[in-house]
Amino acid sequence: MENFWESLSEKMKDAFEQAEKKRKSDLFKLGSLPHVLSFIRDMGPEDILLLLDQARKIKKRKNPKRPPINADFYDVKDLLTPDEQKTLDEVRAFMTSKVEPLTTEYWMNGEFPFEIIEGFKKLNICGMTLDKKFGGQERSNILEGMVGAEIARVDVSTCTFFGVHSGLAMNSIDICGSDEQRKEFLPPMARLEKIGAFALTEPDVGSAASSSLKTTCKRQGDTWVINGEKKWIGNATFADYIIVWARDEEDNQVKGFIVDRLTPGLTTEKIEDKMALRIVQNALITLKDVKVKEERRLQKADSFRNTAEVLKKTRAGVAWQAVGCARGAYESTLDYTLKREQFGRPIAGFQMTQDMLAQMLSQITAMQCMVSRLSQLQDQGQLSDERASLAKVFCTVSCRQVTSMSRELMGANGILISNKVARFLGDAEALYSYEGTKQINSLVVGRAITGMSAFT
Repeated sequence: MENFWESLSEKMKDAFEQAEKKRKSDLFKLGSLPHVLSFIRDMGPEDILLLLDQARKIKKRKNPKRPPINADFYDVKDLLTPDEQKTLDEVRAFMTSKVEPLTTEYWMNGEFPFEIIEGFKKLNICGMTLDKKFGGQERSNILEGMVGAEIARVDVSTCTFFGVHSGLAMNSIDICGSDEQRKEFLPPMARLEKIGAFALTEPDVGSAASSSLKTTCKRQGDTWVINGEKKWIGNATFADYIIVWARDEEDNQVKGFIVDRLTPGLTTEKIEDKMALRIVQNALITLKDVKVKEERRLQKADSFRNTAEVLKKTRAGVAWQAVGCARGAYESTLDYTLKREQFGRPIAGFQMTQDMLAQMLSQITAMQCMVSRLSQLQDQGQLSDERASLAKVFCTVSCRQVTSMSRELMGANGILISNKVARFLGDAEALYSYEGTKQINSLVVGRAITGMSAFT
């Protein structure tokens, strides 16, 4: 067939020449319907087909190829080495292909998908920053942070399982344990042959844990006897080891213990009916005359200051989790707005939608830059309580805002669990509160910048 222009009748050529001069063809003006009909009446079948084909091409040009959905707008991933980026890509592939398809069902049922543990074993990402001689890999904190965010991007509950085990439990042993304890317990935990939990919070003691723990320990020869209750303990229903923190009746200082979950006198009761982190197996732990040998006491945990060292490190990890949660919500919402049509076009094309998307991306980018720098400082040995607390405050507050805007943009569909954003919205509430509330962490920062404590 001859080219488009040569195939047109003289009348159609005149019409297109006029349209080019005006830069808008009268053929497509709604107000010139009689004019359009007169053209169509005089057109042959070939002219009509050619005109429709040209209209389709024009429409295609008006809808350019959509950019990829990616909330890493400032390319913070490039801060990693090629080998580290490969690890991150492997984590994403696993989370997307193996975990994401399971998440909604398990979240709804409040159950943990134990089948994913084998996949985590192959990824080999537990205890990444620890010394190699204790089962670690001596990799960077910034990689560990991005791995956590990548997991949370798909499911915050799964990231919490990972954070409790690899962060709280393993770091308690690494920071507060003797070399002998590190050699015994950390390697099998790094291989996920043994699962850890961390028991600090109590039914009546949360933020005041540094001074008001009610769980007690008392030494009797080479054995310690522990009594008390712990609440909201993640992984507690199936963990092999539970790191239990208790106040010594003799010197009133906080001590830490590596306790087997099946030790006589220790019972766990799963907490039901949560609106957040439903996959996480939180439990109420009761300890009644639980006997633990001295060799299971964390040898370098002599006061709450040692416990705080663990929390400082893991608090930075929670900030990364918030990044992942916000990113997952934003990317799900952006995809939704590109597909959801109202008034004849995708809602992503509306000004107010784009303004909200830009706000969300701005907050995520600020979060990413903050925690990336925090992890760099951590790799340089310059992590401090106030720096970790500031990141935790900012990132969890921002995460709440991003997930709230995500729900708003999705309208009624945003409350459906199947659309993921409702799950991110609920999980953001848990991130906001655990590992130190906004208020407590703000006071840590306030003390650092004013030199005055406002805790009492």
